[in-house]
Amino acid sequence: MWYFTWVLGLGLAVTFGVLNGIWFEFLTEDDPDAEDPFKE
Repeated sequence: MWYFTWVLGLGLAVTFGVLNGIWFEFLTEDDPDAEDPFKE
């Protein structure tokens, strides 16, 4: 039964990674002339 935890954990990790990628794309797509929020 340990594999259920493994599969659910892997699914959550993949989902989190995909949502982070989508969020980053929307964050950087708004205004091409805007400053880069991650540039120091």
